[in-house]
Amino acid sequence: MDLGLTGETALVLGGGKGIGRGISEALISAGAKVLLTSRKLEDAERAAAEIGAGAKGLACDTSDPASVAALAGQVEASLDPIGILVLNSGGPPAGPASVITIGAYRAAFEQLFAGPVDLALRLLPAMRTRGFGRIMTVGSSGMIEPIPNLAISNAIRPAIAGWSKSLAQEVAADGVTVNVLIPGRIATDRTSQIDTANAARTGQSLDQVRAASQARIPVGRYGTIAEFGAAAAFLASRQAGFITGSFLRVDGGQLLSVG
Repeated sequence: MDLGLTGETALVLGGGKGIGRGISEALISAGAKVLLTSRKLEDAERAAAEIGAGAKGLACDTSDPASVAALAGQVEASLDPIGILVLNSGGPPAGPASVITIGAYRAAFEQLFAGPVDLALRLLPAMRTRGFGRIMTVGSSGMIEPIPNLAISNAIRPAIAGWSKSLAQEVAADGVTVNVLIPGRIATDRTSQIDTANAARTGQSLDQVRAASQARIPVGRYGTIAEFGAAAAFLASRQAGFITGSFLRVDGGQLLSVG
């Protein structure tokens, strides 16, 4: 299927590794140009060089308002308007709700909510004027079913879900869609870190933790970043213009809730 992304430019936060890398690669394959970010410029530029033609690396730390403003300025000064915005932030530290400090919650709010939303609001007017835009947030299955030992993520990420649903209603008539992608267990460094933390917390081996995790997934395995990227590329397409305010689960059937 031709997704009709030739000539479009996407901005993918955290697009140099993990799920963000999968999204960047899928969008490039679909014909889009991709600006991908990392906290360090050299990391972003290295990832862009590895992905190849059509990718460019930029620096952004979503926990730093000045960094977000600088990125928006760079993007707005370029000749290519951003039609696709992927809000993807690294996961916060693991830990139980009974011990996480309020300072850790505040820091995570800046990184996971305030920074990404600030960037989206800066780029949104041009999308509305143009009559086309795709805003996607990479969320977490903890937005639907809280994940043990990930209290910060469970608490902060649902805020972006409420914002996305609210914004979707406001901008749909302007040709801008707003959706959330819900990853299940995708094979990334972050997943390995969580498995390692759970092994240490429970006294099990890493292999035991992974086996138990995969046993709860109907597909019977972790997903790949390519599979996740393909879902994001479809939501970015013009064929997905009637999908907005939605939460797309890419989880191998793991989440059991109906809503």
